[in-house]
Amino acid sequence: MFHKLEEVVEKHQEITTELGMPETSANPKRLTELNKQLASIDELVQKYLEYKKLKDEVDFLRDSIKNEKDSDMREMMFEEVKEIEEKLPSFEQELKVLLLPKDPNDDKNVIVEIRGGAGGDEAALFAADIYRMFTRYAERRKWKIEIIEKNEIGVGGLKEVVFLIEGKGAYSRLKFESGVHRVQRVPATESQGRVHTSTITVAVLPEVEDVEMVKIDPKDLKIDTYRSGGAGGQHVNMTDSAVRITHLPTNTIVQCQDERSQLKNRDKAMKVLIAKLYEMECEKQAAAVAGERKLQVGTGARSEKIRTYNFPQGRVSDHRIKLTLHKLDAVLDGDLDEIIDALITFNQAEMLASQGDA
Repeated sequence: MFHKLEEVVEKHQEITTELGMPETSANPKRLTELNKQLASIDELVQKYLEYKKLKDEVDFLRDSIKNEKDSDMREMMFEEVKEIEEKLPSFEQELKVLLLPKDPNDDKNVIVEIRGGAGGDEAALFAADIYRMFTRYAERRKWKIEIIEKNEIGVGGLKEVVFLIEGKGAYSRLKFESGVHRVQRVPATESQGRVHTSTITVAVLPEVEDVEMVKIDPKDLKIDTYRSGGAGGQHVNMTDSAVRITHLPTNTIVQCQDERSQLKNRDKAMKVLIAKLYEMECEKQAAAVAGERKLQVGTGARSEKIRTYNFPQGRVSDHRIKLTLHKLDAVLDGDLDEIIDALITFNQAEMLASQGDA
């Protein structure tokens, strides 16, 4: 581990030196690239330097104890050594986590798709609840939300909704939300007071800013325009501004009707298509690595759940990490950090364990 850390410190120094060169300042592309590299390792380097400082302090105190004649002073030094040595294991654990391979998508914006699964109108109502949960979470983190596609039903639910969340680290925080979310509650339409179970699917895709990462042949695209409309026939746009794009080789279909401009709808739909094709390619690569991508979107069937929201008991349970919180209202209002932090910690522990087995 320490050999790797020394290499990272050396790399940090090289980047810092290159950033100070006049030719680097004259090359905006290289400047941006170097700043990104520096930002990706800066926390690790600072933590390691802090760790080394503590180790040096312990060594200095141990040497001083050997030559110290005053027993009280030696006792104080022993206590100081003990205090520092108690801190070192937590530092070492943090360094191990910071050394783990970074997900290259972690700093990206995300495209989130929520779709009703099993449960009809109740699933659509729950989809609206989860959409609100994510928007409230985004608000808490000062992230920006942009609707791409929204298909409402008359009872106030959502058959599907696709939206972009722009914010630093959005993907790193939300990537584990992909999967089947299950709700257990008494629907407003249930006269007997029976608890019903419904599901929705959530997909979280990293936004692909560098379109060159995904090669798309224009001949492979079928683009249709149509007249958009809202729930119940309201807000009908009188021009064919809505856009549907079909990627023929993969039969991937995306659409956007949120904007009044056909051009803007087309741009938004292409964003979603590129993100989906990029995700497909990532999944192909990950499939070759055992144990990767355990937390994937299912089909919407009740058996393929990652989390349950139980209204009668006021609890939320994440089944992947066996975590149950009795604060359903707070979670649905966007208080997701406790769950997300636990999922990130679990994932880091799995990665550390796999490194240990390698």
